[in-house]
Formats: sequence, C-alpha cells, structure tokens
Amino acid sequence: MTRIFTSFLVNDIPLIKQQMLNWSNQFNICCFLDSQSYPSLHKSYECVAGIGVQAFFKPGDDFFNHLSQFYATTDDWIFGHFSYDLKNRIEGLVSTHPDHVGYPEAFLFIPQVVLTLAEDKLTIGSVGDDPGTIYKQIMEAKPMASLEENVALLPRLSREAYIDHVNLIKKRILRGDCYEINFCQEFYSVGTAVNPISLYRELVTLSPNPFSAFYKLNELTLMCASPERYLKKTGSHLISQPIKGTLKRTSFANDDVSIEQSRLLNNAKERSENVMIVDLVRNDLSKICREGSVKVDELFGLYTFPHLYQMISTISGDLQEGTDLSDMLRATFPMGSMTGAPKRKVMEIIEEYENSRRGLYSGTVGYITPEKDFDFNVVIRSLMYNQQTRYLSCMAGSAITYQSNAEQEYDECLLKVDAIKKVLTRQHFSN
Repeated sequence: MTRIFTSFLVNDIPLIKQQMLNWSNQFNICCFLDSQSYPSLHKSYECVAGIGVQAFFKPGDDFFNHLSQFYATTDDWIFGHFSYDLKNRIEGLVSTHPDHVGYPEAFLFIPQVVLTLAEDKLTIGSVGDDPGTIYKQIMEAKPMASLEENVALLPRLSREAYIDHVNLIKKRILRGDCYEINFCQEFYSVGTAVNPISLYRELVTLSPNPFSAFYKLNELTLMCASPERYLKKTGSHLISQPIKGTLKRTSFANDDVSIEQSRLLNNAKERSENVMIVDLVRNDLSKICREGSVKVDELFGLYTFPHLYQMISTISGDLQEGTDLSDMLRATFPMGSMTGAPKRKVMEIIEEYENSRRGLYSGTVGYITPEKDFDFNVVIRSLMYNQQTRYLSCMAGSAITYQSNAEQEYDECLLKVDAIKKVLTRQHFSN
C-alpha cells in the first residue's frame, strides 16, 4: 500500500515530542530517535520515529546477501539495529560470554507509521490509517503509570578485578598485540520491575544527548542517551564522528568551560587516543570510498554536554558507485571507537577480558530513508531491559593505551554511567 504523508504545524516542540513518545510506546515495536535540540551542522531531523511493523528483516544464514536484497528492494523507511555481535559474521569471530539481555544480532523493520519532526512541522507518513486521525491520537495519548522503585546496579567486575584486567591489557599492548583497546564492563540488576519509558524520560532530562533513542522490540527496550554518531549517509557522502577523549564537567561559567575544555584538548593521552581512532576510521572508509575523497573535516573537536566534555572528530568520504549497506557495514562495523586498533585483533582480546556479551551495547540503532540515506548512532550511555526476565543492564568502557592509569580508567567508566545511576536511585520517575 502507498504511504500517505501529511504535515501539521506545531508550536510546542517539547510537548509534541512527549506526545509522540507516549503514542509510540503503545506499540510492541517502535524506534524513537531524538536529537534533543542539540545544535549540529549534520542534523536532518529534530526527531524521527518508526512505529508498528509492516515487514521486517532478521538474520539468516546468508546474512549479507539477504540484507543487500532487503536494502535494494525496499523503497520505504526502515528502522532498527545491528548489535555488536555482527562482528562475528564480518570477521569470522566467536562470542562465548553469556548474553543476559537477548537482543537479536540484527533487526530492521518497515514501520506502519513514520513520524518526522523538523523545526515547527510534524510529518506523519501512514500506511492504511489517516494521518489526521493519527495526529489526534498522538495529541490525546496518555503516559503510562510509573513504577516507583529504587534500583541499584551491581558491577559484574569488582574494582580490583577491573584494574587487574587493565594492567594485563597494558602488557598485551607492550608486547605489540595492539595499540589501543576499548575495554567495557557491565553493571546490572536482576528481578527488577521498571517502567522503561519513564526511565528514558528521566535519563534524557538529565543527559539530553543528540543520538538518544527509545527502541522497543517486544519484551526488549533500549533507553539510550548517546552523544555519538556511527555513520551517516547523504547521497553518496558518508560521515563518521568517533568520540575519543572524555573529561568531567565541573562548571557552567563560560570562562571556566573554556579552561576545562583546554585541559582536555591539551591532554596528550586523550589526543593520541583520538588520532588512533581517526586513522582507523579513515582506513575503514577508504575501503568503500572513492580514492582521494576520504578526509578529516574536524580533528579534536571539543563538544560540551551536561556532565562531560567530549573530543569528537569528523571523517568523511564519497562512496564508490555500487556500494550498498552490506559493503558499508563490512568495511566500518563495529565502529572503531568501541573496539580499538587494529580492529580484528582487539576484538579477540576484548573477548578474553570482558565477561558479558555486549549485545546491542556498542552496536547501533538508526533509520534509512526511501532515498537510501541513513543515520545510525553508537549505542552507549544506555540501559537495556528485558521485561520478561526482568534483567536490567548498563555497560561502560574506556580506551586503554599503554599510558592508561587503571584506576583512572575505572573512574571514567563510573563517570559515564553517572546520569544513569542518578535516574535509577531516584525515589520516583516523572511522566
């Protein structure tokens, strides 16, 4: 059936986003992506969402051929995810750690309803239902009641064990096995009843980052406040924006912000981490982009977020003719900021020292337009919840180089989950 699009003028952006989210949450499957009004030269929409399912793609034995076929023959919107474990197909690796949450390796779906919000206009694209009726339902949607519970996250690795692991990894770096490795740990809770939509709202209120996502896949829900873009395609042009370099924000005064940003910019370790990942991303993009087109648009960009300063670089390139989504994934996934360098070797080392399956964490969630343009985030600063098993998971990592101080790397992980822990230890969740 043909998708019918109708646009509606809106004058209260926060309210309409809240109503869009309330309405989306009534469906078993939805993907709600929000830039949180963060200013960006590369932003296409303030908010975009896919709700309900017409058709979907799930992994099979001939994964990449089937994915290429799905991508080539679909002239509609597509939403969904690729988990970190797709690396096993790309690189011929294995994962033996327990998967406590249970996301599929990949899931892409053509939605029944597409919502796009840009400036003062909400556009509703529907198959079958009248967009005007949907708009009325959106404006009348009621939030779900909150579950008031104080949730404590437990570390799967003790501080002492984490420090031991980092020191062992540093020995591997000294031996020449790798240059840099993103080492992650899990914080979790079992037997926990939570209201994911309330958690998500609290999380993005405390940490309104530009690649936020509320992604519901039946009993599984991702509540994501990510600051990082994995890959965006516009026509034949690709950009990737890896983050490497983190500093806690302690002041909101303009002069102090400049001083604190300078501390991050002048930190030799953070700069070296960023350069290594920029080189890795340049190499990845060169596999699929026209010769001479790959360039670094911004190196060591300093960006301010509510709790952190981040060092973000932007790398771009122009695709070779005939390159499809499968080619792009095989060349660039998983993203270098969540692996390290050299990529295949560090993924083997990650499997040795981490003790939980990453699953959707350090994977990606995003959308593809009918024109084959797309935008995908990096799944970090996130909670993942399995409603059936009542398992709640949060992971955090940092880049380990030979210069790393293990205690400081542990503290950086705690800093990255700080907003999440504040949300979980509140006595109530607002609607």
